[in-house]
Amino acid sequence: MGERAAAGGGKWVDVAPERLARWMENFGARHGAYRESGLTLIAADGASAELSPPPGVREAETVAELVRRAQEPRRLGLLLARKGAVAVGIAEGAELVASKVDTHYVQGRTAAGGWSQQRFARRRDNQAKAAAADGAGIVGRILLPEVRRLAALVTGGDRSAIDLILAAPPLAPLSALRDGRVLDVPEPRHAVLVSAVAGARAVPILVKEP
Repeated sequence: MGERAAAGGGKWVDVAPERLARWMENFGARHGAYRESGLTLIAADGASAELSPPPGVREAETVAELVRRAQEPRRLGLLLARKGAVAVGIAEGAELVASKVDTHYVQGRTAAGGWSQQRFARRRDNQAKAAAADGAGIVGRILLPEVRRLAALVTGGDRSAIDLILAAPPLAPLSALRDGRVLDVPEPRHAVLVSAVAGARAVPILVKEP
C-alpha cells in the first residue's frame, strides 16, 4: 500500500490485512526461507520484517494470530485535520459508513514584522481555535455516540490541529481510544477520508534489508 522511511534504518510498509499472506510469500521469494521469532520474520539472507498490530487489534504473540485478528471486521473512528479543514468518519471494516467534512478559514503565516505580524498572529490563533471548536463539535456529533462500539480512533494530518480538537473535555472518551500513529494525508476532503480507511486498517511492517 505504501512505504515510508523508518527512524533508525529500514522502511515501514503498510499492508492491507487481506494481502498479508501474499506479502509474506513474496518476502520469502525475495529473501529466502524465513523463520518466525514472535512477530518478526527473519529470512535466510538476513532480511527481517517485524509486523505490528494495526489500530484496534489487540497484541498478538504469533504472526498467524496477528494475521487472523487483523482480518476480523472492526469499527474505527477517523479524524483528519489540517489547518482549517476537518474530516470525520466511521469505518466498518473496509467501508466508510458515516462521514462529515468541513472547512474553516485559517490565515497562513505572514512575513510582515512588528505590530502587523503580532496582529496577524493573534488573528490566526483565534481562527485556529474557532476551527478546532467547530471540529470538536463535528467529532462529538459523529463519533461520540458510537464511542463504545469503536475499536480505535485513527487520526491523520497535522498533529497540532488534531490535539487542539481532541483537547475539548467532552471528547476525553475518544482521546482514550486514539492510536499513536498519525496518518500522513493531504488537506482533508471526502475522497481523502475514503482513502484513509485503507491506511487505518493496514498492518505496519518494519522491513530491514541485510
